[in-house]
Amino acid sequence: MPDLSPTRGLRLGVCGPVGTGKSSLIALLCRELAGRMSLAVVTNDIYTDEDARFLRASGVLAPERIRAVETGACPHTAIRDDITANLLTVEELEEEFAPDLVLIESGGDNLTATFSPALVDTQVFVLDIAGGGDVARKGGPGIERADLLVINKTDLAPHVGVDRDRMVADAEAARDGRTVIPLSRTDLDSVAALTAWVTAEVVRHRAGDLVPTDPGPMAAHTHGHTHDHDHDHPAA
Repeated sequence: MPDLSPTRGLRLGVCGPVGTGKSSLIALLCRELAGRMSLAVVTNDIYTDEDARFLRASGVLAPERIRAVETGACPHTAIRDDITANLLTVEELEEEFAPDLVLIESGGDNLTATFSPALVDTQVFVLDIAGGGDVARKGGPGIERADLLVINKTDLAPHVGVDRDRMVADAEAARDGRTVIPLSRTDLDSVAALTAWVTAEVVRHRAGDLVPTDPGPMAAHTHGHTHDHDHDHPAA
């Protein structure tokens, strides 16, 4: 029987609204996983390479393994509507380094942005607990149907008046059994849960058992909304 396992590494998308800690989450994954597997990163910004520079400065990977895509438009355009720039960048990294895992960070967008399954094999949607305890309950494509939902910066819950356990329960109810991980980089158990999930996805991909799903669609979503794409890099 022919070997039908993938000949490239897993492509994992990380998306979510502005300021939820996507870059910091990717930095955390790189720190935890770089000793176990070969990694590469692609970031998306509208007109800058700010996210890529943040990751290079953090020293989590060799700088040449971190590439930036300047989308020149709403971030969801480059991860869903026209993925050409991202796909070419990912393929360049795969040709040069043959990574086991490519982490693709979307630009900061709203609650509706998700990756095209033609670009990523699996995707993580990130929420910031400081964004409000009702966000998960309100739902949306990424919250409800991404392969993993991360509720980030849970150590801030007492300081922002959010009931962590209630927000997690609301997220689990909205996701109908799909995985939810409440994450704080100061909580080693939550970091271990995240890295275990990602590692398991890599193993499933290698075995040929991972079938990309589409949390969208975005086609019915109008582009007349207002975006705030300016962001800093809060700790995960």
